[in-house]
Amino acid sequence: MTLGACMHKPYSDKPGEYGALLAPISGLSDVARQIAASNFQLNTHAIGDSANTVILKIYREVLTGTKDRRWKIEHAQVLREADFDYFKFGIIPSVQPTHATSDMYWAEDRLGKERLKNAYAYKKLLQKAGMVALGTDFPVEEVNPMLTFHAAVARKDSKEYPKGGFQMENALTRAETLRGMTIWAAYSNFEEKEKGSLEVGKWADFVMFDQDLMKVKENKIVKMKPTNTYLKGKKVK
Repeated sequence: MTLGACMHKPYSDKPGEYGALLAPISGLSDVARQIAASNFQLNTHAIGDSANTVILKIYREVLTGTKDRRWKIEHAQVLREADFDYFKFGIIPSVQPTHATSDMYWAEDRLGKERLKNAYAYKKLLQKAGMVALGTDFPVEEVNPMLTFHAAVARKDSKEYPKGGFQMENALTRAETLRGMTIWAAYSNFEEKEKGSLEVGKWADFVMFDQDLMKVKENKIVKMKPTNTYLKGKKVK
């Protein structure tokens, strides 16, 4: 489902403009209940804090009493402080770290300083949910996964701006970022038995790089080059 960037309060740079929910709440609730009664997984696109409040409340209500549904919020980009706790109940945040470094130039103008504190809050989401699924959001953002890794860890763009990083309290460690791009992402799709880690019986999808991702200097991450690519254990490049 898609909700968009609807806010509880008007945008800071456009008084009177809240954004809009792209579907009525009653309709969203009906769809969620239908999916909850099936074996399907629900993934909802929600950016604004109001959009996230609406869908998180629906998830919590509909999923009560169920187990291991792994429903996701795509982006979970701007949240109210009180709404982070919903992620304790098995809801998975699926986020794209380069959104933080793409939006940081103008995000405060749109959201204001107070709301910005709970935007692009990947570490806080991890602490509440126990995992974050990380992706690129291609074609909106570039497909290069090293940009994703760098943005999550350094909270800087590819030109190393800003000095000191953007809201570093929500940066992820290299280990957390690697998990988010591999095993946690696989888990979020019920694919952890096929991919996400190198283990006997799994597909063996992996890429080899010219430097050690966990040790290379931060400003060299985006310059790393792939040397070999394997899909299902077969070298394809």
